[in-house]
Amino acid sequence: MNDSHQLLTTILFLSVVGLTVAITFWASRQNSGAADFYAGGRSFSPLQNGLAIGGDYMSAASFLGISGAIALSGYDGFLYSIGFLVAWLVALLLVAEMLRNSGRYTMADQLAFRMRQKPVRMAAATSTVVVSIFYLLAQMVGAGTLVALLLGVDSHAIKNLTILGVGLLMIFYVTVGGMKGTTWVQIIKAVLLMAGSAVIVVLVLAHFHFNLSDLLGTAASNSGKGDAFLQPGLKYGLTTTSKLDFVSLAIALVLGTAALPHILIRFYTVPTSRDARKSVLWAIGLIGTFYLFTLVLGFGAAAMLKGDEAADMAASKGNLASPLLAQEVGGGADSTGGAVMLAVIAAVAFATILAVVAGLTLTSSASVAHDIYSNVIKNGEATEKQEIRVTRIAAFTIGLIAILLAIPAQNLNIAFLVALAFAVAASANLPAIVYNMFWRRFNTRGAVWSIYGGLASSLLLVLFSPVMSGKGLDPVTGANLSLLPTSIDISWFPLENPGLVSIPLGFLFGFLGTISKREVTAEEEYTELEVRALTGAGAEQAVQH
Repeated sequence: MNDSHQLLTTILFLSVVGLTVAITFWASRQNSGAADFYAGGRSFSPLQNGLAIGGDYMSAASFLGISGAIALSGYDGFLYSIGFLVAWLVALLLVAEMLRNSGRYTMADQLAFRMRQKPVRMAAATSTVVVSIFYLLAQMVGAGTLVALLLGVDSHAIKNLTILGVGLLMIFYVTVGGMKGTTWVQIIKAVLLMAGSAVIVVLVLAHFHFNLSDLLGTAASNSGKGDAFLQPGLKYGLTTTSKLDFVSLAIALVLGTAALPHILIRFYTVPTSRDARKSVLWAIGLIGTFYLFTLVLGFGAAAMLKGDEAADMAASKGNLASPLLAQEVGGGADSTGGAVMLAVIAAVAFATILAVVAGLTLTSSASVAHDIYSNVIKNGEATEKQEIRVTRIAAFTIGLIAILLAIPAQNLNIAFLVALAFAVAASANLPAIVYNMFWRRFNTRGAVWSIYGGLASSLLLVLFSPVMSGKGLDPVTGANLSLLPTSIDISWFPLENPGLVSIPLGFLFGFLGTISKREVTAEEEYTELEVRALTGAGAEQAVQH
């Protein structure tokens, strides 16, 4: 890329970042209390919240990781799109309306309504922070990859500085803008992402005269894998282990969405439970359309990227498929159109990352302040001002941890990293949420056992899986495919995604904890929780016992 094109891409890129910063400053002047800071004053319409949910959910993993997975693995890569979309039916049917009715700011509010405050809130906050940090890793890896492409460098130092910059920006969004600022950034990002993706999709289809069969045939031919590229099994059908890994991935994706803390907190930003349900329907429409786009983006990258561009895409584990495809349909690497398209799409992807990391950081830091500080340490007597101050401190700390962990994770596909976060969320959070809403006998011990048991089992299985060690070096790039040095191999658990084992364990721990001890108070208050969850009566009251 020549110097004039480099300057153009940089200006467009910085313009998007500047826009999000301006929105955050504007939103900071609208915040007047905890309800504004945590839930945006519950003032967003279903369409606005649906766009924000889409903005939160269509992360760098979706835009960069899934299109890259399709470009490299064909049909098997598209399974990510299917899993992410189907997962919304679980979120809609199981949690959206009932959670909005029975909580205030965090997932723990709903659990603590009929149980002992301190142990449940501590467990829920711990789980929220761990899941959020897993998800943050993926976004930051995507940011490092994108900015390195825009600057035309392949330096680890530049990528590390980018990860640091993204971490500092997300801390700024949360500490200054709160939920209002974060939501508006997500809404604008969702519109930009849909528009940018639609432009690339139309240009790719136009290149193949809107003949999808021609696109798929060219992709299969260029992939070097022939018809196998368009059929199941290229990645997940090779061995019994890879087939089980696929089942594990599918379970984690479908069940994880309904337990992701940064998605759950979005249901509290609308005035009523009906609006929560409507916002999920808007989100499903938006997200469903987008995942159809990823099909064209992924196969388009496989069909149109050749030579150095194809090598760059493979070296990035597919994470650069969409930006490089945008450059190609714009006219190529040395054209002004290519430079503009690359800059616009990279800027949109970067805005995507900023919006998602802001939502994640707000969710986890709010849980630390609202659940641990206010309700555990201060016994519910902290002022709103104190709570918001602790939220800001927690945002800084969580951002720093995410920065330090993201640096060694740069060689992993970001869709894959997000799938790990889904597995941890589904193992730790979903059993407690489902049991609490539908099982009268469920109690404090059951909640604590299910959260800690699911969390510990999923983390341990990831620690001893090929994700952490034992995969060796990439034969093409020479990069380490695991997080730990190649000299270390502790991978006795064969699956890369732990969901197949850890999610049932989370439900089992919750069941065993509940039946091992009777808790009369929890059972007596189940009826009130059920009425509140189904009707919304008393939903705005403080959740204190």
